Amino acid sequence: MSAAAGFAPLAPASLIAPGFFSSDAVYTALIIGVLVAIVAGVVGTFTVLRGQSFAGHAFGDLGSTGGSGAYLVGVGPLWGFVVAGIAAAAAMEAIGVQRARGRDLATGIVLGAGLGLAALFLYLDTTATSTSGAAVTILFGSIFAVPASTVPVVVLLAVISLALTALLYRPLMLSSASPELAAARGVPVRTVGALFLVVLALTVALTAITIGSILSTALLIGPAAAALRLTRSPRAALASSAAIGVGTVVIGIVLAYDSNTWPPAGHAWPVSFFIVTLVLIAYLASGVPAHLRRRRDSREARGGAEVPSVGGETASAVSTVVR
Repeated sequence: MSAAAGFAPLAPASLIAPGFFSSDAVYTALIIGVLVAIVAGVVGTFTVLRGQSFAGHAFGDLGSTGGSGAYLVGVGPLWGFVVAGIAAAAAMEAIGVQRARGRDLATGIVLGAGLGLAALFLYLDTTATSTSGAAVTILFGSIFAVPASTVPVVVLLAVISLALTALLYRPLMLSSASPELAAARGVPVRTVGALFLVVLALTVALTAITIGSILSTALLIGPAAAALRLTRSPRAALASSAAIGVGTVVIGIVLAYDSNTWPPAGHAWPVSFFIVTLVLIAYLASGVPAHLRRRRDSREARGGAEVPSVGGETASAVSTVVR
């Protein structure tokens, strides 16, 4: 009996194609997908709050450099994503990330250099080696093709990312709301920012093996942006972001598996397409309750001063957390 046999709850046959719960590839994809979605949801919330979405996007694009380089030397692309991400984080920190303007400048410089290397490595992958389909796998992912032997590595990287985020939670929250106030309270803002870049690099590496390097930002930013629209407290945003991410990944895997039976049969659609599309739908849908809440708050606050917000939650809520 395969390991996936334990996944056999009652499910309508019309919604899930036969063999879904007995497939080892699906079992591996679900484990990796759920773990990655949780990490991306948590880290993505801080990424949005800190205004570092561009950095997250850059790490994803730079992942193509590491992934293509990994193919050249004959190792798994995940290791390439990790090495490229950490190297990029170090380069961004060396150039200067203490101010928002400096972060964007450093990100742009490193991104340009990294994409140049990616072009070379992808060229060599297709001309100097016998590797086939490397570019598609690196850029758009292939979660059903990830071997089960990768699961322990994913678990380890997920635990490291979540542990570092938990350790940095309070200083991260305060420096996200007000770097000046954080510095005044003795928070080593630059050190915290550098450590968060490492966490972000690891997270993007994980999302890259799920939906590809150039699409990884969708899973990192989309659920977090939707959660910050829907919630007021930081902890609620973290939980909601992780839940939205898990939901989109699981449903995306189901739809991708089912698409193998859609006309023309035997040609499944990419799981990355479904996940990215569902993330977009979730973000757009979050705008409805967010709009209704803003209207209600506007009526309640009529005649009084408006409270400044940080990514959909009040600055005072962030300050409360870090006291």
